[in-house]
Amino acid sequence: MTSMKKCIAALAATTLAVTLTLPAATAEAPAKSIRISSYKGNTLEVGERSGLIIGPSGTDYTVTSSDPNTIAVEQVLTFWVAIAKAEGSTEITASNSAGERGSMTLTVGPAAHATPEVPASGNSVSLTDNLEIRQEIVQLVNQTRKANGVSELPINEALMNAAQVCSNRRYTWHHAPEESQAAVDAGYPYGFGDNLTVFTGTAEAAQRAVDNWINSPGHFETMIDPRCDCIGVGVTQYEGIIYCYLFLGIPNSVNFYA
Repeated sequence: MTSMKKCIAALAATTLAVTLTLPAATAEAPAKSIRISSYKGNTLEVGERSGLIIGPSGTDYTVTSSDPNTIAVEQVLTFWVAIAKAEGSTEITASNSAGERGSMTLTVGPAAHATPEVPASGNSVSLTDNLEIRQEIVQLVNQTRKANGVSELPINEALMNAAQVCSNRRYTWHHAPEESQAAVDAGYPYGFGDNLTVFTGTAEAAQRAVDNWINSPGHFETMIDPRCDCIGVGVTQYEGIIYCYLFLGIPNSVNFYA
């Protein structure tokens, strides 16, 4: 009987010791993750540049490359850009002053023969023109959505391309069939909301575009629509005039041109 009591006491002591050590194992929570992605995807060609999409918006970030000889990073205004230098893989890390971090792996393959991108309008304006302004518009739209209690949106490459095709056409009013067809041609299968603004002068173009949409009730409602789950922006500059398109994807809705 004495031996049995000793075993029970030892088991109780062991259980208590395990219970007491649990808080120590979970006390140190991992740092909150920062979202980071590349506009052109996870694989680049030698010599290619890609904007980095970092969230949440409205925060200053420091971005580093584990191997700058393979992929370097540089800051352009308030945005970060990855530059593919040589073949290989590199970890890109974003951090902020609060100690939060996020990372992604970018791979660089050999340079391919250049083939110009031709929008559906038939001209030779690149679908990656004005990328810094477009990224700034994304950032400002997400700040507006966050301030109005709806989720920030990730960039969708198909909607980015469709919006750029439409801005390249220099529309000054909405062309619903052409806009819908541009989304289908770019590979986006659902319906979407879209805003257009046109103005003269290139100074602070992103802020002016978003301010125009904020100050127009219908455009503002489109911009903060809680149904939306992704975003695309097109910007074209032509003879001192700025054409800006905003496409906001609405999942599981219908594009009648699809």
